[in-house]
Amino acid sequence: MKRAVTITVNGVPRTTGVEPRTLLVHFLREQLSLTGTHVGCDTSNCGACTVWLDGDAVKSCTMLAVQADGREVATIEGIAEDGGMHPMQKAFADHHALQCGYCTPGMVMSAIKLLERNPSATDDEIRHGLEGNLCRCTGYHNIVEAVRAAEQGVTA
Repeated sequence: MKRAVTITVNGVPRTTGVEPRTLLVHFLREQLSLTGTHVGCDTSNCGACTVWLDGDAVKSCTMLAVQADGREVATIEGIAEDGGMHPMQKAFADHHALQCGYCTPGMVMSAIKLLERNPSATDDEIRHGLEGNLCRCTGYHNIVEAVRAAEQGVTA
């Protein structure tokens, strides 16, 4: 039996019915067609499903959609600024911080929140802050470079 929920997603209130067992990541991808949030592991280990819930980075594969009822969710599709890429997205592209791109949305969402908490993060703090996001392609060096490069754009 479906339950009615109202979730504000990327600034737009969305009211719809969901099965109580539906994970937030599946709700976003399958019911709202917001496919930028990826399903990587279904165990919260990889971070590919990271979104913002009421301003905090959370792994949407460990949360039910009904738990987001009455709350605000932001996905990678909702972070664009003035019709262009968010500075963190641009930094990832400019610094070759992605290869296959599967982890990139979750990595970007986590990195933005990291810099909001610590706008002058050191390389070690960036690495520690992104520990919950796995990338199997890049080796992380370029990801750290991108986060450092984005600091001014994110905190300005």
